[in-house]
Amino acid sequence: MRKLIVQQWVTVDNVAAEEDGGLSFVSAESFSQSNDIAFKERVLGFVDAVDTLVLGANTYAQSTGWATAEDQGEYGEKLNNLTKFVASSTLEKAPWGDFPAATVTRDPAATVRELKQHSGKDIWLWGSLTLMNSLLEAGLVDEVTLLVCPVSRGKGRRVFEDRQDLKLIEATSFDNGLAVLRYEITR
Repeated sequence: MRKLIVQQWVTVDNVAAEEDGGLSFVSAESFSQSNDIAFKERVLGFVDAVDTLVLGANTYAQSTGWATAEDQGEYGEKLNNLTKFVASSTLEKAPWGDFPAATVTRDPAATVRELKQHSGKDIWLWGSLTLMNSLLEAGLVDEVTLLVCPVSRGKGRRVFEDRQDLKLIEATSFDNGLAVLRYEITR
């Protein structure tokens, strides 16, 4: 069965969104300019392991520039060509530049349940803290990957709203200062 894997950029003190909702703490340079070959390989390997991207409406609104992100090279091309779903109660359509549009879903839990039943690669939930927490509550999240930036913020929105039991399945550090922590959700 396909897994739903959440990926979040976070600070070392577990802030996933600053008080203004921003991500100024993300210290990674643009992917195409990165000199950290191991990090590039890790990120491209992850994108190759998924075929579907799920976003909340706010993350979608912040991400539409990816559809023309020429500076992201191979990564941007792979991301843009994924099948995409946007969870929204207000959007009617979700265009994605010159790439196939995202499908709007009013019931993301039902959509993810259905996607998990079909064959294919894993499903990637990018950002979208509110959506992530609702899918955690529904028992649909299988893994959480934290891209940990070497900074702290003290205040802001944390990744988890409630208690979660996690099992570490990977911890990798990179020369660019980032660490990737992968956790399985234990139920």
